[in-house]
Amino acid sequence: MATFVGKRLLLMLPTLILISLVSFVIIQLPPGDFLTSYITQLSQSGEVVDEAMIAALQKRYGLDRPWYAQYWLWMSRVVRGDFGQSFEWEQPVNQLIWERLGLTVAISAATLVFTWIVSFTIGFYSATHQYSIGDYFFTFLGFMGLATPSFLLALVLMWIALRYFGLSVGGLFSPDYAQAPWSFAKCVDLIKHLAIPMVVIGAAGTAGSIRILRANLLDELQKPYVQTARTKGVPEFRLILKYPVRIALIPFASTVGWSLPLLVSGETITAVVLNLPTTGPLLLGALRSQDMYLAGTLVMFLSSLTVLGTLLSDILLAWLDPRIRYD
Repeated sequence: MATFVGKRLLLMLPTLILISLVSFVIIQLPPGDFLTSYITQLSQSGEVVDEAMIAALQKRYGLDRPWYAQYWLWMSRVVRGDFGQSFEWEQPVNQLIWERLGLTVAISAATLVFTWIVSFTIGFYSATHQYSIGDYFFTFLGFMGLATPSFLLALVLMWIALRYFGLSVGGLFSPDYAQAPWSFAKCVDLIKHLAIPMVVIGAAGTAGSIRILRANLLDELQKPYVQTARTKGVPEFRLILKYPVRIALIPFASTVGWSLPLLVSGETITAVVLNLPTTGPLLLGALRSQDMYLAGTLVMFLSSLTVLGTLLSDILLAWLDPRIRYD
């Protein structure tokens, strides 16, 4: 196992370098660049843009160089911890990301915990009470959760909160705390506003996890080793938790690989609808404006979390299921 982990860690560096190169090229593929869009906006507003100004802007942003020179300039800065300057925001990329990272992780971590707790509880109940009224009810809710788009559910909950409770659920803070410094009252206000984003973003994932856990647990409950344990007098609840549930949890461990990047990116469209100050809308805006340093840094960050999450998934799988070995 240690040899396997060591090899994977050694492979992470060339993998991330390749990902950064491919991501940078893809961001550059659309015609034009950030400067082209910027000049178009200036022209539409009636400003005269002369050749000297265009040349000065190209030199300022480094867009007068070929793409491989721009990539090398960016990567040489990344090694030193400098991710460059955002063209659109005219701020350091580090500052833009860290401003939103804490709130993004808070939302996504709360959503992940909500998803796992609800899906495990309901999936366990549905599997151990197959074809009961509760099983049919939760199955119906699961299908509804899978079929309803997250952004549509967000709009419905926003309307209900405003129409019947007089609450504005856009954003993560009340107007009184939006620009206020951090305090205990502001943290309480944040927790109050986390409920709707947590339910909206976690709805589809919870519904899918319920179906997966229910199906896997039902399959394990029918296997001979469970029947043998019952005949030996092992208490039912202890039997289910010790053996079948452990195997049924394997899909949860295998999803860590994509759960970690979701902690940072979240549901972008839902974040736009709910006006959440997270990194998802920031990445969307950077891709649309071809803000290559900001977009490339966010893609690299998500890729790094995916690679790390995949390694954690493999380790958890080996721990949960002794049949899985990486020797």
